[in-house]
Amino acid sequence: MRHALLSRRAALLAAGACLAAPAMAQPLAGGRTVRVIVPFPPGGAVDITSRLLADRLAPVLGQTVVVENRAGAGGLIGADAIAKGDRDGTVLGLVSATSYCAMPFMHARMPFDPLRDLTPVTQLTDGVLLCVVNAQTAQARGWTDFRALVQWSRANPEQVKMGSSGTGTSSHLNIAAINRFADAKILHVPYRGGGPAINDLLSGTIDMMFDVMPALMPHVEAGRFKALAVSSGDPIALLPQVPGMRAFADLGLGQHELINWNVVTTAGNTPAPVVARIFDAIRTVAQQREFIDRMRPLGYGIILSASPDAAAQMIRAETPRWQRMVEISGARVE
Repeated sequence: MRHALLSRRAALLAAGACLAAPAMAQPLAGGRTVRVIVPFPPGGAVDITSRLLADRLAPVLGQTVVVENRAGAGGLIGADAIAKGDRDGTVLGLVSATSYCAMPFMHARMPFDPLRDLTPVTQLTDGVLLCVVNAQTAQARGWTDFRALVQWSRANPEQVKMGSSGTGTSSHLNIAAINRFADAKILHVPYRGGGPAINDLLSGTIDMMFDVMPALMPHVEAGRFKALAVSSGDPIALLPQVPGMRAFADLGLGQHELINWNVVTTAGNTPAPVVARIFDAIRTVAQQREFIDRMRPLGYGIILSASPDAAAQMIRAETPRWQRMVEISGARVE
């Protein structure tokens, strides 16, 4: 699986590097305000990325771009708002792998069909999940590394509390797999988004998070959080000293790997010329040196699809893998 993911990433990087035509400053929908829907509260990774994108989209599109947080249900409420938005390109948002590929297998009743009611424009990011713990808690409990955390959880079932952005998010599915494969006993505590969970981790109300990196890294750098592992098989360049899952093969995690991604999305059945206009604008932003420099320390990779159709094909190809993650987690929302 890892080699397939790396091959897909290399192909997307190559395709994105070949896209060089700048977008013309031609407003959408007669210059109406563009809303960027964030499916999570302020302060989390998707919120940070969305605001960086919105700030730079405005001059490229030649119109006002505002950010609107619509949190809840692990990102589903925000994705539903995008699906029900006007079909003129004025409602955009970052929709995650879980909303596209996992939620349909988890919810007894979906408010929309992701493949029918959302139009993918381009993948924008991918990234591993980072396991962090409250630094003071780690010192008190002897969590010198991820192996020590897992072993402590076995001896103290459900006493390690892990916060996530919500039920069915990549964080939830990842920890469910780790509990199963490593016989860990970590308690999942869902929040309405990463921001509130981070606040509780800072205060010690919860003990750990295993989440996307952008909102976690400043606290790691400040020493408030201790980084123990990443969800990729091997370490990543930004944190070469933090082990990947392959280092914990003795715990049953040698084959486990989770790479999350986000796709810029608009409402289903948005006309192709409008989607192409948004695609060109995002491509222009994603090639700006300032945007790249702001994203790099956050731990997200910038991955552009070759076209909106390529983004849709990627989503369909990824769906079986996320369906399997849902089956492993046993997550179900009635």
